[in-house]
Amino acid sequence: MACPKSDPTPEWTPDRSITIRRGTLDDTREAFDVSMAAVEELFMRQGVAWTLDPDAFYTGLEPLLTHFATHAAEWWVAEDRTDGSLVGYARSIERGGLLELSEFFVRPGRQSAGLGRRLLERAFPPGRGEVRAIVALTDVRALAHYYKAGTVARFPIADLTGTPSASAAESEAARSLAGLEVVSAGLDFVAEFAAIEEAVVGYPRHGEYPLLFEHRAALLFRRDGRAVGFAFVGVDGTGPIAALERDDQVPILLEVETWATAHGVSSLSFELPMINEVAMRHLLGRGFKIEPPLSIFMSNKPFGQFDRFILFSPPFVF
Repeated sequence: MACPKSDPTPEWTPDRSITIRRGTLDDTREAFDVSMAAVEELFMRQGVAWTLDPDAFYTGLEPLLTHFATHAAEWWVAEDRTDGSLVGYARSIERGGLLELSEFFVRPGRQSAGLGRRLLERAFPPGRGEVRAIVALTDVRALAHYYKAGTVARFPIADLTGTPSASAAESEAARSLAGLEVVSAGLDFVAEFAAIEEAVVGYPRHGEYPLLFEHRAALLFRRDGRAVGFAFVGVDGTGPIAALERDDQVPILLEVETWATAHGVSSLSFELPMINEVAMRHLLGRGFKIEPPLSIFMSNKPFGQFDRFILFSPPFVF
């Protein structure tokens, strides 16, 4: 869904040098820089090492951020009119009856005059969405806003990272034991991906499938001709990954690891709901480690079967 064009008048905050307006495609890189400044400051407060190269990270994320910029449900930025710089922004996406907050960041040192609250009210308006969801960083100030927005913490999310080492023979043996065949899929398979995602979490991402198929390998898993699972994997990240049956995640994850090994990916990460016992035990058993910090999945009501689902990585949306 494209950004609505109603209510175009910027809103002045109590600090008259800052105004809140709708974001535009031209704001993409500067908004990203705000997010990096905010996350780096959070990591420092939590004692987590900051090793990210923002420029390289942006290069990998640019297609996704461009997609969000042009298809956001709501995107609002806070601009300092004294120098034209962005000091904060918030953005959301919609999938049917689901409204998800994809980003919410305020530059360090500028969290004042209710700026975060004003941005969140615009991008994640009260009462909008049958289901309201957030993949939240563990920033206590932001978490307080999210509870006020009607969401509740449902489960933690772990970043499991490791060096892929699965071989084609190992993956094929696991698929054979599970009775699965794998197909390298294109957009003409999208209906099967959507049906699985709807069965598992309730809200297929129709607007995002073209982007995923273009930038990541799409693996479809079938048993007796019926689609039962899928995985997206690329050099820039993994996910989403879903299975109708929990135990099918083991051969699916081995296939993802095999793809990464074959394509020279030296470090592979999964954003894993920690209630997903099968995937957690499998990846930990293969030497993957939980990297700090954890994230938190929040929603206004319980939904989905996240014990058989792995989120999109990097963790902007589930």
